[in-house]
Amino acid sequence: MSVPAPRVLFDLAGAEEDRRFSPYCWRTRMALAHKGLDVEARPWRFTDKEAIAFAGARTVPVLADGDRAIADSWAIALYLEEAYPDRPSLFGGAGAIGPTHLLNAWTDRVMVAGIAPLIIADIHACLHEKDRAYFRESREKRLGGSLESVMAGRETRVEQFRKSLDPLRVALKDRPFLGGAAPLYADYIPFAALQWARCTSDFALLAADDTLQPWFDRLLDAHGGLARRARI
Repeated sequence: MSVPAPRVLFDLAGAEEDRRFSPYCWRTRMALAHKGLDVEARPWRFTDKEAIAFAGARTVPVLADGDRAIADSWAIALYLEEAYPDRPSLFGGAGAIGPTHLLNAWTDRVMVAGIAPLIIADIHACLHEKDRAYFRESREKRLGGSLESVMAGRETRVEQFRKSLDPLRVALKDRPFLGGAAPLYADYIPFAALQWARCTSDFALLAADDTLQPWFDRLLDAHGGLARRARI
């Protein structure tokens, strides 16, 4: 199978083609916008495995850039930084790549893992009909219970999740972004986890007075309001 051209991002979609909700795809969408690169964000669904076989991938994001195919959001960020050095840096310098990779791992293990049980049945309700059986079977096996039972009691359990975000609050106490005056990829990583929930669920992960809310709002409005315009 040939690689699509010129630049295509295979981006997880729900029942509606414009409901794009993957936290990993949002990292990449924000990174591409940061670099000022045009891209066709092509809808992909969990059962569309063959559509990304050209990249040797089974999950998205997958970026096809000319004759290059890159899978995985972190690998895509590194590729964009190397391939487009004349565009704004995603990391603010080579020395920040290691700490940003640490933040990437923290977000996966604390934020993404913490959010999933709070919204998992809501995600299922947003999916295309062809994806629902696969999603339910795979996630219930992973989480050890029905989607509904895993999500039960979230009104109480969300407090533990909110507490887990204290390191992020400390880092943002005296600056508008983790990147300083302007966002960097370090901001897009945790932002994308919260955007995942925003695009799939009405459940409030952050309290109304959470000090992270202004940071989140600034990122919603970044790059011409790319994330704010997302279907919710």
